[in-house]
Amino acid sequence: MNQAACFPPIHDPVKKLRQFSLPVKHPWETFTHIVKGFIVLCLLSSISIVLYTTFIPKTHWHHFPNPSTPNSRFDPEPTNISHILFGIGGSVATWRDRSHYSSLWWSPNQTRGYVWLDDNNPPAGKQQQEEEGSSSSTNVPPVRVSSPEWTRFRYSSSRSAVRIARIISDSFKESQRQAAKGMKENNSGAIRWFVMGDDDTVFYTHNLVSVLAKYDHTQMWYVGGNSESVEQDVMHAYDMAFGGGGFAVSYPLAERLVAVLDGCLDRYFFFYGSDQRIWACIAEIGVQLTREPGFHQFDIRGNPYGILSAHPPAPLVSLHHLDYLDPLFPNQNRTESLKSLNTAYQMDPGRILQQTFFHDHTRKWTISVAWGYSVQLYPTLVHAMELRMPLQTFKTWRSWSNGPFTFNTRPGGPDPCILPVVFMLERAEELGQRGTRTIYSRVATKPQDTCNRTDYARAMSVQRITVSSLKLDPDYWIKVSTT
Repeated sequence: MNQAACFPPIHDPVKKLRQFSLPVKHPWETFTHIVKGFIVLCLLSSISIVLYTTFIPKTHWHHFPNPSTPNSRFDPEPTNISHILFGIGGSVATWRDRSHYSSLWWSPNQTRGYVWLDDNNPPAGKQQQEEEGSSSSTNVPPVRVSSPEWTRFRYSSSRSAVRIARIISDSFKESQRQAAKGMKENNSGAIRWFVMGDDDTVFYTHNLVSVLAKYDHTQMWYVGGNSESVEQDVMHAYDMAFGGGGFAVSYPLAERLVAVLDGCLDRYFFFYGSDQRIWACIAEIGVQLTREPGFHQFDIRGNPYGILSAHPPAPLVSLHHLDYLDPLFPNQNRTESLKSLNTAYQMDPGRILQQTFFHDHTRKWTISVAWGYSVQLYPTLVHAMELRMPLQTFKTWRSWSNGPFTFNTRPGGPDPCILPVVFMLERAEELGQRGTRTIYSRVATKPQDTCNRTDYARAMSVQRITVSSLKLDPDYWIKVSTT
């Protein structure tokens, strides 16, 4: 027997591999096959996605808010006065004597809003307006009567505070009624802001627009200022916008606030004022006060000169409590004083009261200008930080004390040798399209109020000071963030 026949056939792996091997092709052909396969795969994937998005219900998708997507009310047009609705709190008893304050800033063909009174008896303010030089009763906001719902709420101090707190609700609902009727006032745009104030609040509307234009009106904003007197802030709240100085609420916040306001009024019946109730309700929503120093509650007594002549670097937005203060200018009544200030304000709204100071090293003089209002001349060199500090020409609101205030002050007397020689606005003129000239005349002082030093005598010999300046860029304050 042959020995080789006793062994099984030998396994030949090479032979088996040869049976399954692919024919060797040119590398270019291999690359072509790969590209074609990739294209087919992409086409199949695209078709699958199209079929899925077409036939699968959209409710299966999860929608997440896009933070970069603006609110549906977003309008690229810059904020202007037609986007603001004013809600002014008043009463039949007070409107007679206070309507002239509104006539100083209300423009019938531009401003929108209402003064809300407690009764439907017509206000008898026309005689007062004529005495103050107003030509027509249309120079004040149209009158509305507060809805009667406010009478059902509890209160512990002032009943009228409940009514005034609901003015934002009345204003919001009135604006909705007008919109439903398709009524447009003066070709005005959609409302972006609700601005609340009192019937003795004087607004500077150009500057109000500049302030509010800095903020995104599609978000929730609560803008205003607190009291100058610490005792008032302690009694009410430091982070509350005091209503007399005015405050602004963006449309989204107003919409939310109106929905919850009545419940808040029930919970906070023990609060003193209307603005305190509004503050509490907004705090529950989760929105904090954004302070703007141009809103002036003026919880002070006496002469506001010290504050106005060292105004913070912010546009003047409002003044309040003017019946309880000395006139802004000597030898003028309150209304005449406001009209004098308005003369310069109308020429250059953003610059009004803005402080500028410089030193004359030859004479060793310091000059501080509150544009459109006053010039202070010091016969000495005074450093900037002192000039920015208001002279205390006023006292606290409730106790008539010398402080404390929410800002630093420096002595306003009695030593006349530490005080400046004061010049007040005499007239304002425009220089072409871009410039202004303001002239300030020296205020006469009584002998006992005059410093007898030689350096003061030289300063007292100056009778007038003229200030020439370029008009401030109308968008200047929009570009500046005030903190």
